[in-house]
Amino acid sequence: MLKPDQKLVIHFFEQIDKLNGKMGHAVLRYSRNPVACAIDFNHSGSSTRDLLDFGPDVPVLASVDEAVVAGGEVLILGMAPSGGRLPPEMITEVDKAVAAGMSVINGLHEQVGPRYPDLADGQWIWDIRREPQDLGIAWARAAGLKNRRALLVGTDMAVGKMTAGLEIWQAALGEGIRAEFLATGQVGILVSGKGIPLDAIRVDYACGAVEKMVMEAGDAELALVEGQGSIVHPGSTSTLPLIRGSCPTHLVLCHRAGMTHLDTVGEPVAVPPLNEIITLYEDIACACGTFARPVTAGIAVNTAHLDADEAARATAAIQDETGRLTVDPVRDGAKDLLQALMSD
Repeated sequence: MLKPDQKLVIHFFEQIDKLNGKMGHAVLRYSRNPVACAIDFNHSGSSTRDLLDFGPDVPVLASVDEAVVAGGEVLILGMAPSGGRLPPEMITEVDKAVAAGMSVINGLHEQVGPRYPDLADGQWIWDIRREPQDLGIAWARAAGLKNRRALLVGTDMAVGKMTAGLEIWQAALGEGIRAEFLATGQVGILVSGKGIPLDAIRVDYACGAVEKMVMEAGDAELALVEGQGSIVHPGSTSTLPLIRGSCPTHLVLCHRAGMTHLDTVGEPVAVPPLNEIITLYEDIACACGTFARPVTAGIAVNTAHLDADEAARATAAIQDETGRLTVDPVRDGAKDLLQALMSD
């Protein structure tokens, strides 16, 4: 549906400078479409580079009305509001966008398409979080593939699993490797153009949906499976289906530098030592020898909240502590992680 020349408008609501703006942040960082502008109710009059240190430098406007004047063609809901539902102000904004002829990309659980049954020719609504059709259960068929299947796993939610996977994917393509990024969340699907919205799939079919996607990428030398959640997070249900469906040959652990307790839990939950988490992931993946034990290629550390010197010290400290390759793939590039994935 999305044509490569269509101009995007990223609506952050009030979250352009917050973690919950990660969908819009990923579009700024990775989308190949031109971005006309961003919208944020708290930061109009700024530019994206005033607030962020990545992506194109585009104006931050106050409303959809202004974005239409700026030439926007596709409105992207680039934020994650509390409870996953659109607040009334955002419903009004989407109404205005559709009335002005814009198409809409929505990554929230709340579907907006049914609200607009009569669209103009060429206009569309993409509700990304919809369960695919014709799913079944998994049978560990991916274990029979001959390629490398690298699953991004994490110490917590929102620590950079998608970002690390996309950076490794870009590095692989730059080296001429036949690589596929297998998106499992709304942001990765939007950026890569395909994938499965894992958290919108019924639990009985979750492993099967992952397996189907991995099997379809069986010709790739390297299949990078976007991770979700964390095996140590008390509210996460997505990690095990990813492990079982992909039967990974490799893992990359993703972690936010300096994080001693899970950031996304109301009650304090301590982060175990990183090598113990790695062992846990490998143990679960091999299931007492039922499947081949994956190799953990390294640790992708998120240092976005640190300055350059602090990031270097934090990265070195993790590498010294664990004895494992540790890289911030955004700050330092992903070639070392790619080499580790391809050299075993």
